Amino acid sequence: MGGDENGAQDAAALARSIEHGRWLFAQSCTFMLGVAGLGQLPDTSLPEIAFAGRSNVGKSSLINALTARNTLARTSNTPGRTRELNFFRLGGKDTALRLVDLPGYGYARISRDTVERWTQLLRAYLAGRPNLKRVCVLIDSRHGVKETDHEIMTMLDETAVSYQVVLTKFDKLSASEQAAIHDTVVGQIRRHVAAHPEVIVTSSEDGTGIAELRAKIAAFAPRSV
Repeated sequence: MGGDENGAQDAAALARSIEHGRWLFAQSCTFMLGVAGLGQLPDTSLPEIAFAGRSNVGKSSLINALTARNTLARTSNTPGRTRELNFFRLGGKDTALRLVDLPGYGYARISRDTVERWTQLLRAYLAGRPNLKRVCVLIDSRHGVKETDHEIMTMLDETAVSYQVVLTKFDKLSASEQAAIHDTVVGQIRRHVAAHPEVIVTSSEDGTGIAELRAKIAAFAPRSV
């Protein structure tokens, strides 16, 4: 009987968190600014959730899917288009947080000087942002974890920033491929000390995992009293 009660409580808690996420992401969400240098960063009054990933991993598409706004974050078939830290404000006066779209990494045609400048900006942001609550590290399900992904995760380990791996484009795989890549990635992130052990699977096209990721993010938003 106790197990049934605990299961019912867990299910109810999950339902509440899903609903809270749905409610939060139904609030207003607006682009604030693009930041190319630390001096341009907004104040630290709101919690921030950042999105990192290789170029063309689907960051803009995922942000658009989370907020149910098709044009909030610009999408492009040209890798490396996001060249700034783009800040979005989500929620009302007492329940707001910021979403931060970080520049894509791992695109070979970008100049070395540009990559170095982005890397310095990213490391400085990660190391010195006390209101940064979590980074979602996006991995393309079709390609798995690449060396550049391990590099960004190592940077997050070193700066002691909590992060969660999010598999994108999960709908592009067969059921057997989905199970295999999920298990592989779970095993790979065990060596990264700042990684959340749960891997979230998502698809911006069919909605897989969107409600669950909203709930995870909404848990960091202030709740009105």
